Amino acid sequence: MNKIFTAAVLVAGLAACSVDVPQEEISVPSETPSDAVPGQLLVRFDARVADVLDKAGLTKSGPTVPMTRSGILSVDEILDLVDGYEIERVFPVDMRSEAKAREEGLHLWYVVRFDESHPVEAVAADLSRLGEVSRVEFNRTLKRANETKAVPLTMEKVRELTSRASGSGFNDPLLPDQWHLVNNGDLRPTKFVKDADVQVEKAWKELGCTGDPSVIVAVLDEGIDIAHPDLKTSMWVNEGEIWRSTEDNDGNGYAGDYHGYNFVRQSGLISVDNQYDSGHGSHVAGVIAAANNNGIGISSIAGGNGNEPGVKIMSCQIFSGAYAGTVLEEVRAIKYAADNGAVILQCSWGYISGAANPYDWTPQYSTDEEWETYNVLEKKALDYFIHNAGSPDGVIDGGLAIFAGGNESAPAASYPGAYPDFIAVAATAADFTPAVYSNYGPGTTISAPGGDQDYYWDYADDDHSVGEVGCILSTLPAHVSESGYGYMEGTSMACPHVSGVAALGLSYAAKLRRHFTAEEFKALLYQTATPIDQYMSGIKQYKKYVADLVDSSPMMSFNMGDFKGKMGYGQVNAYALLKAIEGAGVEMTFPNLYVAVGGQVSVLPSMYMEGSTFSIHVEDSSIASAETVDGKIVVKGIKTGQTKASVTSGTRTDDFVITVRETADNNGWL
Repeated sequence: MNKIFTAAVLVAGLAACSVDVPQEEISVPSETPSDAVPGQLLVRFDARVADVLDKAGLTKSGPTVPMTRSGILSVDEILDLVDGYEIERVFPVDMRSEAKAREEGLHLWYVVRFDESHPVEAVAADLSRLGEVSRVEFNRTLKRANETKAVPLTMEKVRELTSRASGSGFNDPLLPDQWHLVNNGDLRPTKFVKDADVQVEKAWKELGCTGDPSVIVAVLDEGIDIAHPDLKTSMWVNEGEIWRSTEDNDGNGYAGDYHGYNFVRQSGLISVDNQYDSGHGSHVAGVIAAANNNGIGISSIAGGNGNEPGVKIMSCQIFSGAYAGTVLEEVRAIKYAADNGAVILQCSWGYISGAANPYDWTPQYSTDEEWETYNVLEKKALDYFIHNAGSPDGVIDGGLAIFAGGNESAPAASYPGAYPDFIAVAATAADFTPAVYSNYGPGTTISAPGGDQDYYWDYADDDHSVGEVGCILSTLPAHVSESGYGYMEGTSMACPHVSGVAALGLSYAAKLRRHFTAEEFKALLYQTATPIDQYMSGIKQYKKYVADLVDSSPMMSFNMGDFKGKMGYGQVNAYALLKAIEGAGVEMTFPNLYVAVGGQVSVLPSMYMEGSTFSIHVEDSSIASAETVDGKIVVKGIKTGQTKASVTSGTRTDDFVITVRETADNNGWL
């Protein structure tokens, strides 16, 4: 197999300079990292100067609105010496979430830009000595270890496969080749084991769950082909935005973010047409939520059933063509996802495992402490997502950050996924055995099908190339595959299987009106995984780099016993997860509401209570009024204050409180 971690690999961590704040003391790097972005630094100001920054107008700064002064004399004196100085908030203000951002200290992070002729390490050292600055980090480039190449499915092959029936209840003609979704054990003569899949067919058929549009998965990757016939109906839509607008119509800090945001180009237009784009983002999205039962292409884990829509995909583009993006784009995308409704962060990338073979790779983080030390801003952004995504009143309180475990055949998962708060996914073949490239061991929490072409080297024939046998079939942009479909492999393909199953589970929880904390749901995901240790015995043989070397590729082998107990809790299991949800969590109740004077909020009561007819009563009608309109409850603010209220359906009545403020953003930051 090619030495491919994912479509994109973060090659190194953030080095940082020492600062005058004891709790964050670290050593000054002896040299500038090779992937440090020239003329840029990420700076965290001391909380004591937050008011100064606000008064200087920096609260209004963001991706397209830089400022030229910080308002802090000592900082401006240093930066005036480095020409062309600009400063902007790393995370632009979103009024809906600003209070939470300030609680987490995210409002103190800024990016400063200066003339590239000035050594970035010298400017970092000068800034780190200031009492007003508590931390300085280099903005690092997110690089790829190698180009991920898809194997296109030809139009001729698509026409041939279209004549088959799947037998799985969906009319998507390519489903029979998606062993990773439905594995009957008969796709090839051997090395395919029945049910070595994600057990989604039983969830579809027996539990009637195929996804729910209230569940949003943020895909941090290359852009997604939003016009693809199997993806266009599954894309998240920001109702507060206008398609192709250059204005920030909803005030979230990002202009024109209709289906997500292109953080590389600082634009609402998602791109997939660069000649160096691999199609990776579209491939990942197709595994999760390609449209099911639409008579074309593939099926997906949570893409609806043709009549009812499935989960929605938010495109958070942090890679584009040969440009890999930076840590700045990454952390902005993470917070954006949380603030705009995503509850799952799909991250098919990561750093090189610290246990990787140093002859083939450049090993990086080996411990939690090491990753935490050098990646403070990245960790803060991820913490923000897992703690602030979702809602205490919704299906899940908190978010799930799901990462590829790594493709270095290393006995430890890569970071950030290896960190205990996140999910790190190992890859398996179509018989539950470890994929020959997959990382495993410490940090690995769960497994999923990822493809294994080196293992299926002996199945290539006139009808199947080496690159497709045993790999993951999904959607691709037209410039990558004329048919719109093709094959990829890696833990970056295993990762969206876990994201898709998690999204399907949350869809089922929404159907049952069950509420979970993120930790509770993550525990269920692990507890319901299919045990696979029984397959960890004997010798696994494969041909290394078979797609590149074909007949001349060397025969290799490894002892599968080395993987026993090291592939996480087992292989992700959609049916078992959904069944466990039936008796877990707590019943959802109608939420408290916040509304501005003269404003209104609308709530769909059927999200919280069964029934088709709802009545509402407001105790103090001088503060707020309420009525039902087209199945929704519409509450209007009249004057400031609080009043009790209740909503009734059948024999059930839920009490709640309406709070009316001069202005209201659901969290009190005015």
